[in-house]
Amino acid sequence: MKLNADIGENYGKWTLGNDQKIMPLIDQANIACGYHAGDAVTMQATIGLAIKHQVEIGAHVSYPDIQGFGRRSMQLNHAELVAMIHAQMATLEGLAKCQHAATTFVKPHGAMYNDMMKHTHLYESIVVAIASYHSAHDLVIQALPHMSPFIEIAKKHKVQLRFEGFADRAYTADGSLVSRSQNNALLSTQDSLQQVSAIIQDSAFLSECQKPLSLNINTICVHGDTPDSLMLCSKIRTLINQHVATSSVKTA
Repeated sequence: MKLNADIGENYGKWTLGNDQKIMPLIDQANIACGYHAGDAVTMQATIGLAIKHQVEIGAHVSYPDIQGFGRRSMQLNHAELVAMIHAQMATLEGLAKCQHAATTFVKPHGAMYNDMMKHTHLYESIVVAIASYHSAHDLVIQALPHMSPFIEIAKKHKVQLRFEGFADRAYTADGSLVSRSQNNALLSTQDSLQQVSAIIQDSAFLSECQKPLSLNINTICVHGDTPDSLMLCSKIRTLINQHVATSSVKTA
């Protein structure tokens, strides 16, 4: 099990999150590429932090929506979407190369992520964008109870998938996330840790209506703008490490 965080979301004088302290706790950094947050200086600094702590670097691509932090849906045609994703991937990859590092995966942000999971044509456009990039990158998508359509499209275009679960977000009965417009969208730290503990142990956890959900998850996300995100990342890191140690003992 890997731990990832949306990170590098500063922009100009606007500072968000605690990247310096979160980075040592995670395995994968989803770094904003300038379309919802993240200016050039922030991207350079965040890449440097990832290199220092040996954290895998991924492009956190978004609709072009600085004002709305990438949380507003946009109607883009296939060519526009592919070009915008390529532009963001190339920007982050180029800055990483300047520090002798590489980018290895893509995770859509905010509204693009949610739209991708709801609309097959949009998802396929994103897969095509990654497949047609000059170097191989994995795509991070949300783990749902029924993943076959997503897997088949990815296989068709020869794109590897990573299946993501969320530590700090409440789930609906169908396995999607509770909308951020709802008061119960964000979990308390205690509820987050209970959810993560179940995910790590490959057990069912409860949706907002107390329906058990069992999902195939291999990377867990904490949002950098979640209250107490640093403390949550620290506690999740401990849970993952404990699970790894216990599993190693059992298989020894």
